[in-house]
Amino acid sequence: MNIPVFHDDQHGTAIISGAALLNGLEVVEKEIGDVRVAILGAGASAISCAKHYIRLGVKPDNLLMVDSKGIITTKRMEDGDLNEYKSEFARDVEEGGIEEALRNADVFLGLSKGGVVSAEMIIPMAENPLIFALANPDPEITPEEVYSVRDDAIVATGRSDYPNQINNVLGFPYIFRGALDVRASEITEGMKMAATKSLAQLAKEPVPDDVSSAYGGEQMTFGRDYLIPKPFDARVLIWEASAVAEAAVNEGIARIAKDDFNLNDYREKLESRLGLTRS
Repeated sequence: MNIPVFHDDQHGTAIISGAALLNGLEVVEKEIGDVRVAILGAGASAISCAKHYIRLGVKPDNLLMVDSKGIITTKRMEDGDLNEYKSEFARDVEEGGIEEALRNADVFLGLSKGGVVSAEMIIPMAENPLIFALANPDPEITPEEVYSVRDDAIVATGRSDYPNQINNVLGFPYIFRGALDVRASEITEGMKMAATKSLAQLAKEPVPDDVSSAYGGEQMTFGRDYLIPKPFDARVLIWEASAVAEAAVNEGIARIAKDDFNLNDYREKLESRLGLTRS
């Protein structure tokens, strides 16, 4: 197909959680190439997130994926227990479940179902763990459960009533805005990476009053409780759409010439499109 195609549950989750991963690791002062990641779930979202995290710098051997039968291991692949998509993430480790995968892990990503991770399971995680429990409406483990045993953890969920909401609405509207404005013929890995990095960078900018007022006057600064921008932050349009559009032009998959694209002019056009949205 010569039009941009994008599966939000796969790539949207990868892009948004990837931004939270980058910023969370910066907050806890860990290098992405050193961290161990445990992913609970092995469907489309989990596989897309795993691939994106590896592109961000996670070492493949440091990433364990767990499905309903346990850790995805090379033994299971040899036994013919894995399909071609899961086989890519088979690791030469002992068999076990999420409890074993979480031992000494720096990052937990949950894309499964609510309540399947207990507080006891996260006690053996590494210091300052990132816990992204994204099952909705009930996360794999709630922030309250995490903080009952770990006061050093950073927690994100898919819900708006907790800090660090990892919500796909931060992705697809703006990714398509940028792609369509430059008439891109596809959504590339470079465009997805540009979206992730733009969100990560925007979270470090001062939060304007209109965003704070949209959230009951909450004061937000980059840190443990504010890893990524809020969904009602109108700046996301300008930052993310322009990053995606620029990446498409630079990769040569846009239908406008590189010489005809001016990033500053495009950002000004996006700003003007907001109109009454600002108020």
